[in-house]
Amino acid sequence: MKQAQYQRALFLSLVGWTVLAGLCFAADTAVAGMDKLPSGITIARLGGILFGILAIANLFALGNYWLLTYRKRPAVEGVMVGRIYRMVAVFAIIGAVAYGFGKLANFGTLFGMFGGMLLGWSLQAPVSGFAAWVLVSLKRPIRPGDRVQFPSLGLTGDVKEIGPMYTMLDQVGGTVGSEEAVGRFILVPNAMLFSQVVINYTVTQEAAYMLDEQIIRITFDSDWEVAERILLDAATEVTRDIIKATNVAPYIRSDLYDYGVYLRLRYQTDVKERTQIAYEITKRIFKGIQQTRKVDLAIPYVYSYRAGVERKEFENAGKDRDAKQVQEIEIERINPGPRVVDPYDVEQVERSIATQGLLQPIVVVKTPDGKSYDLLAGDIRLEACKRLGWQQISAVVLDKRPEETN
Repeated sequence: MKQAQYQRALFLSLVGWTVLAGLCFAADTAVAGMDKLPSGITIARLGGILFGILAIANLFALGNYWLLTYRKRPAVEGVMVGRIYRMVAVFAIIGAVAYGFGKLANFGTLFGMFGGMLLGWSLQAPVSGFAAWVLVSLKRPIRPGDRVQFPSLGLTGDVKEIGPMYTMLDQVGGTVGSEEAVGRFILVPNAMLFSQVVINYTVTQEAAYMLDEQIIRITFDSDWEVAERILLDAATEVTRDIIKATNVAPYIRSDLYDYGVYLRLRYQTDVKERTQIAYEITKRIFKGIQQTRKVDLAIPYVYSYRAGVERKEFENAGKDRDAKQVQEIEIERINPGPRVVDPYDVEQVERSIATQGLLQPIVVVKTPDGKSYDLLAGDIRLEACKRLGWQQISAVVLDKRPEETN
């Protein structure tokens, strides 16, 4: 409910209940001989008491709402406390009706009979949840609109409503790998608030900021100063308003790794706009790196000894000018080498060739009789092509072995 609408509703209710209470008390005074209830009061006076209770509850709710607004507290806190006043009013009305009809003593006896049972039941989840709702409404550690996290449950969400038994959350993340509300509502029993650690990201709803980080990996030969300037300019441009509000400028921390430098860009971000702000910063960083030759991104490189041997053999083969032309030769004319290939490696290469094709030809040398070929490099690729049912394969054909040409 919007702030203006809530204030208007409270004020109109206060006026309405006050007028009705005044009319009832006036009728009790003006009309003589009105029948009295067992308690000795008239029905008109009882009505005045009931309407007066409702008017007082609305008066306290409205006064508390204005007080919290004056203290610049979120408007939703006034709504939460107003619910407590309404609950107290309901119990007061029940007590007033019991008193009016002379049943208050019976009511006390009934309560005493079930007091022990109620005390035992208070240890159960429903009453614990109700007690948690009262506590949350009074102390207001969390409010509708807050973003909270339950670390032990691995759950993060935006509080939509806090009811007597359950707190409703709009889940953040879960189905997507980011901190955005996904529209999946989760009911968390209030009783869990007594036993779970709850992290509130938005204690101050009007200005909910937190520290965020973007990690960029640059090569060792990159210009550090230029890279830092690109990162800081991007963060400053996107978070200009946040910097003004928090007076905290973006800054950089770094770590050295095997294949480059980690630059950690840290900046204040809006909790609920964290993903969008990170996207805008990343886009600007990417454009900045593209526009300069002084900064390069580091990419992990995995070296394979077997691949290195084959590559070296292929490079040696390339020294022979007559061997530069790749030919299609029949697989059955190729004599495999003595090397025993790993079936797992063959299976992996087979999958790659099946989807992407043969990206690198094998290397063979003609036999002295010229009728067949001896395999020099590419044992795994040859075996994979055989499994795929190929009849021919691309190969670099040498007239002599590399050691014979040196």
